[in-house]
Amino acid sequence: MNRYAKSLFTIATFTTLAYSGAYKIPEQSLSAVALSAAHVAHTTGADSAYYNPANMAFLDRDTSYLEGGITAVYLPSIDFDGMQYLDGGLLPAGASSRKEWAVIPYDHFVYKAEGDWRWGVSITSPVGLSKRWNSSVQRAFAEEFTLTSVEINPSLSYRLSDNLALAAGLRFIYSEGEVRSDASKLGLPFKRVMKGNVVTAAYNLALSYRPMPDLELAATFRSKAELEEKGEANLYVGGAGRHFGASVTIPMPATLNIAVAKTFMDTLTMELVYERTYWSSYKRLDFQYDSPIQNILIPLFDDPKDKYWKDSDTWRVGISYNYSDRVTLMCGYSYDETPIPQKTLGYELPDSDAHIFSAGFKIRESDKLSWGVGVLYDYKKSRDVKMGENINAMGGEFDKGGALLLTGGYEYRF
Repeated sequence: MNRYAKSLFTIATFTTLAYSGAYKIPEQSLSAVALSAAHVAHTTGADSAYYNPANMAFLDRDTSYLEGGITAVYLPSIDFDGMQYLDGGLLPAGASSRKEWAVIPYDHFVYKAEGDWRWGVSITSPVGLSKRWNSSVQRAFAEEFTLTSVEINPSLSYRLSDNLALAAGLRFIYSEGEVRSDASKLGLPFKRVMKGNVVTAAYNLALSYRPMPDLELAATFRSKAELEEKGEANLYVGGAGRHFGASVTIPMPATLNIAVAKTFMDTLTMELVYERTYWSSYKRLDFQYDSPIQNILIPLFDDPKDKYWKDSDTWRVGISYNYSDRVTLMCGYSYDETPIPQKTLGYELPDSDAHIFSAGFKIRESDKLSWGVGVLYDYKKSRDVKMGENINAMGGEFDKGGALLLTGGYEYRF
C-alpha cells in the first residue's frame, strides 16, 4: 500500500472521534455565553447546578430556580491554502469547508433548600460538531462528520457554614455520530461509512468559599470519562463493501476550573477563571472489530494511531453590571489554547488557539421572571502546517473558521 493511502486513512480514522476532544461546548446558559464562560465563582441562578453546584447552597433557600434557552451556532468556512503529499509528488489542496448551523437547547433547575442540603439538575449538550468538505482531497479525509450529544447532570450541595459549601454530582452522557470519507475523486478505491453511539458516566465536584460578602472563591472539577464508542463500520475497496461491528475507547478529559469574583459598590462584578483541560490522556486511537477485516485494510483501519495531544489552558474574564433594578449588562473575553500539536493536525479537526469575545443582557420582568440575549464570537487564529513535520503529509495554512453563538433564554423563580 502506498504512503499516501496510509496517510489518508490515518486522518480518516481520527475523524470518527474528533468531537470528543477539541470541540467541547462550555457555553450552556445565557450568562455563560454573555460572559465567555467566566461563570464559576459568581453564579446566582439555576445554572449554578452546572457551573458551580456548591453555589446552590447560597441561593435563596425558600426559592426554586428554573432556567431554559436555545443557542444557535454558526460555523463559518475554514480555508486551507497548501499542498498534499501524493506518492512522491505534491497536489494543490486549497479548499474551503462547508458552512454549518446547529441549534443547542439547555435546561437547569435548582430545588429549594432542605436544611443545609440542596439539589439541582442540568440538561446540556457538552460536545458537538458538524464538519463537511466537498473538495476532492479533503473529502477523502472528512466528507462528513456530524455529532449530537446530551448530558444529564444531577448535583447535591451541602452548606458547611455561612461562607463555605461543597457539592458533588453525577454526569450521564449520551452521544451519537456519523462519519463518511470517500477517496474516489483521487482515484483511490477506498470509502468508509461509520455510525456509533455511547452512554457513559462521570462525576463532578465543586467548592465555594466567600471570605467577604463581596469576594467569592471557587474551584470545580469534572472527571475524565471513558467513551467506548460502539456501532457499525462499512468499509469499501473498489466498490465492494463489508459490514463490521466496531468499537473504540478514548478519554473525555478531566477539567479543572479555579475562579475568583469581586463585586464593587454592589453593582459591578468582575470574575477571573483559569481552566485546565487534561487532553494528554488522549494518547492513542485503537479500533476493535467483531471479526477480522481484509488484510489490505489493516494499515488503514486497524493499526493503532498515536495522537500526542497535550494539556491546554484557557483564561477567562467576565464583567456583570447592574445598570438598574431591571437591567443587567454583561461582557467577557477568553483566550483558549488548542490541545492539538502540529504533528497530528488534519483536515477533520483544523483547530487553533482562539480569542473569544462576548456580550449580553438580562431584563427582569417581575420578581419571578427574567429573560435575556447573549452573543459570542470565537475567533480562530490562522495556523501553519509544515510539510515534513506533520504525519498526515500536508503543508500550508488554515485560516478563518471559528464560531458565532446567539442565545436567548429565560429564568423563573417560584
